[in-house]
Amino acid sequence: MSAQTLHQLQEPPSTNLAHKAAVEVLNANFADATHLGDLEHVLRDTSAGQAITKQQLLESEKALGSFITKTRVEAITQLENARDLASQRDGIEDELCLPFPFPTTEDNVATLLEDIEVMHRALKELENVRAYVAVVQRGLALSEAAVSQLHTRSSPLSATSVSEYVALQSFTADVTRTCRAVEDLGNSHGSLHLLSFLEKLSEKTWTDMKAILSATLVSAAENVNWPMAIDFSAASEEVRSKFDSAFLDLLQLQEIGQSLQSSQEDESLYPLQALVHPVTLRFKYHFDGERETNRPDKPEWYFTHIANVAHDHRPFMEGVVQRLLIGTKFQNVNAWHQYVKLLLGILERKIKRSVPQLLGSPALLAHTIYQSLLFDSSLRELGYEFVQVEGKRDEEAEKGGISRLILDEKEWFDAWIEGEKKFADDQYHEIISATDAWVIVNDHSADSGELTRSNESDIKATNSARRVKALVEQITDRYMPLPSFRQRSQFLIYVQVPVLENYHSRISSSLDAFETLSSAFVRAVPGALGVDTTKTDSKRLTGGVEGSQRLCKALLSARYVDSAMRTWGEETFFLELWAEINRRAYLRTRVGAHPSLPHPNTWNVQGTPEGTIFEELVMQYAKLVSRAEDMLIQQIYGECEATLKAHFNALASLPNSTEGTADSIMIPPTLFPSVALLSSHLTYLRSTLPSSAVTHLYRRIASRISEHVLQREAYTIQAECELWVETCQGALNTSHARAEKPWGRLLAAGRLLAAEVQGHERTFQTFSSERWWEADEDEDVWEDILDDLTGLGTGGLRKDEVKAILRLRDIDTPLLFTTLYPFYPLSRSHSREERDVTVTVIMHAIEIFSGFQL
Repeated sequence: MSAQTLHQLQEPPSTNLAHKAAVEVLNANFADATHLGDLEHVLRDTSAGQAITKQQLLESEKALGSFITKTRVEAITQLENARDLASQRDGIEDELCLPFPFPTTEDNVATLLEDIEVMHRALKELENVRAYVAVVQRGLALSEAAVSQLHTRSSPLSATSVSEYVALQSFTADVTRTCRAVEDLGNSHGSLHLLSFLEKLSEKTWTDMKAILSATLVSAAENVNWPMAIDFSAASEEVRSKFDSAFLDLLQLQEIGQSLQSSQEDESLYPLQALVHPVTLRFKYHFDGERETNRPDKPEWYFTHIANVAHDHRPFMEGVVQRLLIGTKFQNVNAWHQYVKLLLGILERKIKRSVPQLLGSPALLAHTIYQSLLFDSSLRELGYEFVQVEGKRDEEAEKGGISRLILDEKEWFDAWIEGEKKFADDQYHEIISATDAWVIVNDHSADSGELTRSNESDIKATNSARRVKALVEQITDRYMPLPSFRQRSQFLIYVQVPVLENYHSRISSSLDAFETLSSAFVRAVPGALGVDTTKTDSKRLTGGVEGSQRLCKALLSARYVDSAMRTWGEETFFLELWAEINRRAYLRTRVGAHPSLPHPNTWNVQGTPEGTIFEELVMQYAKLVSRAEDMLIQQIYGECEATLKAHFNALASLPNSTEGTADSIMIPPTLFPSVALLSSHLTYLRSTLPSSAVTHLYRRIASRISEHVLQREAYTIQAECELWVETCQGALNTSHARAEKPWGRLLAAGRLLAAEVQGHERTFQTFSSERWWEADEDEDVWEDILDDLTGLGTGGLRKDEVKAILRLRDIDTPLLFTTLYPFYPLSRSHSREERDVTVTVIMHAIEIFSGFQL
């Protein structure tokens, strides 16, 4: 019954309701006057009911008082209990420091049951925390016991010395199995990370145990002057014994650790790790702080420091340490190699910190990389073999090294190669822009000695060619130590080849400018072969010895670089690079796409690739050399031809009364300018070009002039022929035999015309026989017969030419020729066919006048 119902029952009866009820009863029972007789009967019944009701009211009032009193007592008791429970709840909440999960507002008031549920969950969590803390406490206790046990160990170390650590390992394994069986915690990555904590605790405990023995070893090593160079045999027996004992204890600890932890199989030897620690501290002191030895522009200092440490400690490692490993599980370990590997870790940390700061300084970055390559080379010379680096895609494993740490980082390598390219380009432009770039260097005297005494080592060149060669070789030195063929090829394509391409283009453009000037299309091309043509007459630039000088500059420059590339291509470094390019598909693709490099071909691994890596560039430079030679030959020949026109015109103006034999005709003065011009050109060539080039050019020039004279001066006196030869001999400072060889045809023709019959009657009698001309005589016989007259053999003359020359001896050929020549001029403007027709006409006229057919 609710409190509201109780209050209603305690209220007094309502008079209005009673009157209203009485009226309703009267209306229901006494509808009219006929019912009034029953009024007395109803009154008696009502009075009796009233008496019973009053009796019930009294009894109810008594029971109500008793019930209210009892209820109040029970309410007071429950209120006191509730207050006690509330106090207890507040105490528990304060202990748990848990916020009340159900906010108490006017609309949401937490009930007692909800409070009990919250406290039950909190109690359960508290029990879990208690178990967790117990596990942690146990683990920490075992960890401390393991470390303490090693402090009080006895030497030599045994398995019983690490029994507490074994207990920690077993405890960790038990907890792991238990936690994985509990659904609430799940695996080792659960919310409380209990397993992770125990695993880290085990690792830290082992590290602390290792540090205890390492400190003992370092202390013993310091007694023998570690980390300086050690003379172990000079130490006392006690000091050596302590070192050996500490070393073997730490080694035994590693053996025990490998039996307990499989993750330690590939770890370096504990004793070596301990010995490297003092070296690391000294390195940090000198190269990681603010001391003067820590300079970014002096990476060679810390590279040299590590190299010296590896070198100085090598006898100790190979003698003492390697001896201590005998009879242990690690007897197959190379102590010095593993020690150097640990030293490289010091450099790796230094490089990773310093290189990112050098990316904005290309010079310092390049210097650091170069020093790292030298460091790798120095260690290889000491006998240390770096671990090979696995390649990408189809690349094969290649040589490792501390430099790979920088070179294999794409951002660092790209920054370095970009800096190297900029340096090479700047150097190239400085070489080309120098005032003495096209000055020919005269390292060898050409004033004495014959032409053949020089050799290829006497190759002369311009300053620019020598400097470009030095620049290319410098670039080669920069990337020769690179361990990766991929990086070598990238350096070759991106840095080195463009220098050779640019120099080729420069020489080619100079020759283009020369042709343009000589053709008189343009009056000036600034910068061609280092000449400011805006202030110079173009005819003077391309004419005479000065014109030949400019062509010689281009020829010597191209020839010098061409010779250098042929030499480079045969060097071991480039042969090895070319072989790898042909063997590896990814390198073939990269090199094959470059227009200035030869196209690689797939070849057998046991075979040898054809050609060299500079083959394509050599061909390009060879064409440039050939072009410069052709232009030089045409330059000299053209000028000589132009001056010979006056000589031929003078022959045309000879008087008709000219008499005498061919050998009595004096050399006309009009020939001297041509001879003098040729002499000046050949003298300059001899003093400028190497002997092999001079010989080659002289033969071609002399042959062309000889043919020119022979075709245009049908009646050639011997004195003129000898004059050409003697002039060339003097200009070249060579023997007469060498000088006269290119003039063979002209000289033989002149000697045939001037030959005396007396003393050669039998030879001329043989020539007079028509049967002899028709017979096919042996070449040797033909050669001997002509050699009797010319001393040159045939001189390159054919039978029909010899026959025509001999018949010219019987007519006044000079008069006839000079008569016909003005009507049939021979000049460079005529084609070869026109000149042949002219000669044919003249010879036909000679046949008519001589009375017989040629």
